[in-house]
Amino acid sequence: MPQQELFNNIYQTHYDKVHRLCKGYFNGHEGMAADATQEIFLKVWQHLDGFRGEAKLSTWLYRIAVNTCLLQLRKPATTKEIKTEQLPDVVAEEYNPVTDERLKKMYGCIQQLDETGKMIILMVLEGVEYSAIAEVVGSTEETLRVRIHRIKKQLSTCVQL
Repeated sequence: MPQQELFNNIYQTHYDKVHRLCKGYFNGHEGMAADATQEIFLKVWQHLDGFRGEAKLSTWLYRIAVNTCLLQLRKPATTKEIKTEQLPDVVAEEYNPVTDERLKKMYGCIQQLDETGKMIILMVLEGVEYSAIAEVVGSTEETLRVRIHRIKKQLSTCVQL
């Protein structure tokens, strides 16, 4: 398969998941998530010929995504963001303020996790297979399952506060 076709396939298959993963890292901030997603797929395009196939393509992609998001978070802000009233990215036909507050609270709780915990729970929420997550974080599936249980317990406690 030509590289252009392979990239298009990767982009179409994984864009939404990568974008949601980025939104999780950036506390739901759409602009930052979109910028990071664009940078991730640029890196995928630039390094696609270097993919050795030692891991699944999705594992390689998620590793790039996580590393890119973490680098973006560590960068000093070069421009000041003007705070305005935040509006939801998509206006639902029926706005539910209770659901919106729960989502904001959950994003806030996820932000309090350590980097690995944040990476794990965001990938779990995206439905990434445990085997792929374990490979990305460098642990066994059994260890991962224990960590996921602890993270969920921690998030549950945080959300209820």
